[in-house]
Amino acid sequence: MDLIYASWGNTVGLVVAGALIAYFLYNFITTGKKLNKPASPNVKILTDSNFEETVGTGVSLVDFWAAWCQPCRVQGPIVDELANEMHSKANICKLNIDENKKIATKLGIRSIPTMMLFKNGRIAGKFVGVQSKHFLMNELNKQLG
Repeated sequence: MDLIYASWGNTVGLVVAGALIAYFLYNFITTGKKLNKPASPNVKILTDSNFEETVGTGVSLVDFWAAWCQPCRVQGPIVDELANEMHSKANICKLNIDENKKIATKLGIRSIPTMMLFKNGRIAGKFVGVQSKHFLMNELNKQLG
């Protein structure tokens, strides 16, 4: 009789563990998909095909990120706030490195989040790790003169 209860307990444990794993995977995947669409409509989404054209003129701040990156999830709302305040003066952009490997490789992006500042297509600054809104605003204003 004890063997039956032990077997039943193991089965229930496996079912519960499987359900928890499925739940966490589902949340991870759906949260990652939500990150593909920024909260601010003022953030420009960059791809391998539109990158050069977008950063080629004026001042642009590009957030290199990936859906699985936890620090990128912290940086995302900061970029959204910055875009809401600076979109008329500079391009505030995001580039998903998993979906756009060509540009990320060309620019040597090895850690994310990485923020790069461009002025008329030339690199004017590179910042690795989560950056504050205040810091990014100051860096943008330096380039805007």
